[in-house]
Amino acid sequence: MSKYWSDRVHRLTPYLPGEQPKLPGLVKLNTNENPYSPSPKVLEALRGELGAGLRLYPDPNSERLKTTIAELFGLAGDQVFVGNGSDEVLAHAFQALLKHDRPLLFPDITYSFYPVYCGLYDIDYRTVALDDDMAIRVEDYRPPNGGIVLANPNAPTGRLLDLAAIERLLANNLDAAVVIDEAYVDFGGESAAPLVRRYPNLLVIQTLSKSRSLAGLRVGYALGQAHLIEALERIKGSFNSYPLDRLAAAGAVAALLDRDYFEHTRQQVMATREWLREALQQRGFRVIPSAANFLFARHPDHDAAELARFLRERHIIVRHFRLPRIDQFLRITVGQDEECRALVRALDQL
Repeated sequence: MSKYWSDRVHRLTPYLPGEQPKLPGLVKLNTNENPYSPSPKVLEALRGELGAGLRLYPDPNSERLKTTIAELFGLAGDQVFVGNGSDEVLAHAFQALLKHDRPLLFPDITYSFYPVYCGLYDIDYRTVALDDDMAIRVEDYRPPNGGIVLANPNAPTGRLLDLAAIERLLANNLDAAVVIDEAYVDFGGESAAPLVRRYPNLLVIQTLSKSRSLAGLRVGYALGQAHLIEALERIKGSFNSYPLDRLAAAGAVAALLDRDYFEHTRQQVMATREWLREALQQRGFRVIPSAANFLFARHPDHDAAELARFLRERHIIVRHFRLPRIDQFLRITVGQDEECRALVRALDQL
């Protein structure tokens, strides 16, 4: 019955999230979820919100959460925006800051939601090729543009740009907004948030889904100077006045305040990542340097699709992208130690 669809719907190619299979004894290493539970303080905060207050709308501005984030980064409250996961925050940024006459620039291999947003919002874009080592060269982003969006660390490669490179990018593009998507930055990178005060064109976006183990609550936020945040607030106020419910806001505050638990679990993930990287390299894999909670790897003697199928038969799920330049790579989420050992044992059967 697609005759009822608008023309826009016919032209869309939606984003396909990682599979969420329900298999017994599954080792799930395909969606970059944190392998560790949320902070116990998060669970306590959620329980505290379960009551008669749920009949009331949440705070439309999520003031307590914004204040917590602002204090964490040494910013003012009007330099913080919050939304229903970083995907929603990104969507608002695409509409508010990145839709112009000149094309938007982003890498040819990156988060595949970026071209989806461009299709949804009729944004002209150009992709910029990664180099042969799957790295972003900021010098390639000098052409006149209507904005730039980069994932840092990049996904699905995991490669990191240092702050000096980000600052060169900002200085070279002062007439356009530059969005740095830092979904994975806590696993080995340095946030560009300290540059917010000096660069009026910088918007930093982060999520609590990865390093705070809150993918199920859907909380994301943006950091930028007040004029950028106001643009996002205008879009939000024209779309959904209550993007964060009471549970999400309370859980997010508790997660951000529990710095000890955050530090402990992220260090565990990084340690396991390095163990897994060495184990894969010992078995002949080429592994891209990663500052994220996943590894991007290929094997010269085994087809990636066949490897993914082989692992799936053993109830181990990894992500395979059937896309140019990366169709021989697997993206492997860093799980708990035993999950990663199970992956290696399965590979040893080859």
